[in-house]
Amino acid sequence: MADTKAELLYVEDDESLSFVTRDNLELNGYHVTYCEDGQKALDIIRSAKKFDLCILDVMLPEVDGFTLAQEIRKRDEMVPIIFLTAKSMKQDKIHGLTIGADDYMTKPFSIEELLLKIDIFLRRTKYTNILKSSTPVSIGNYTFDYKNLHLENTNYEETLTQKEADLLKLLSENRNQVVKRSFILETIWGKDDYFLGRSLDVFISRLRKYLSLDERIKIENIHGVGFKFRVDD
Repeated sequence: MADTKAELLYVEDDESLSFVTRDNLELNGYHVTYCEDGQKALDIIRSAKKFDLCILDVMLPEVDGFTLAQEIRKRDEMVPIIFLTAKSMKQDKIHGLTIGADDYMTKPFSIEELLLKIDIFLRRTKYTNILKSSTPVSIGNYTFDYKNLHLENTNYEETLTQKEADLLKLLSENRNQVVKRSFILETIWGKDDYFLGRSLDVFISRLRKYLSLDERIKIENIHGVGFKFRVDD
């Protein structure tokens, strides 16, 4: 049972599935804002209403779930997003995770598994909020402000996504040590699987690009194991 009335956005055009899912969510203590098509959801998102977690079908009337996720990420880098979809194509899953989703469940899915994932992501968000009290730190000739998702040096600045900031913080706090892929995935994404692993590779590439102005900074790929973050003297 949820400890508090967490606010969930649930977007699904299947009437029968949405009724059962919504009923279970509410029975478990969640407050659910439900939309049967993407346009209605988009209007609610643009109204600046805040949610603690979003559950999105991919194939929706009017506006698809990927577009909704991108719109949500423009406004909130932290809110967890779970895709529910009948599609099982690898590229669709990778695309969804890369644009900012936290997980991807293929229909038919277990209500118990969905409830477990929601609980895990809400607890992780609370933990991340605690971490965001961190003060800015130096990484080579960059300043990294995790609290404000900001990375800069004299000639460059970048506003990071929440996962980019989480990943950079995790790697930089373990510099000169091998950090296993499984540990990164379980810590930041909540679980270790193939699709999340591919998404992690995309995020590593982004960080390498952001940090490329300081040649001393390296994110080494330790084949089959994980990554090592180095700042050479």
